[in-house]
Amino acid sequence: MTSPAQVSLVARIAWFFGLAGHLAVLIWYVASRLLAPLWAVIGLLVIWVALLVVGLRLWRSRPAWMLAVPVVAVAIWFAVISAGEKFLGWTA
Repeated sequence: MTSPAQVSLVARIAWFFGLAGHLAVLIWYVASRLLAPLWAVIGLLVIWVALLVVGLRLWRSRPAWMLAVPVVAVAIWFAVISAGEKFLGWTA
């Protein structure tokens, strides 16, 4: 594992951009209530929090990987909402 002192400044800045992106994705997760039932929104929020914990843990070892966390969060959100629309009949 890399010590915190060895991680570059660019990687730390990338982590902050990734965190900002992940916080921006929260708006989509909360707004899902307009389309999905409450149980699905709660499940999505649990996934969002789990991804946040993963992102926070990346600070020490691989901060640049935080840029992937919002991308994964958007992919999960899109997959869940699309599957809900197709298979469960969720409509706005």
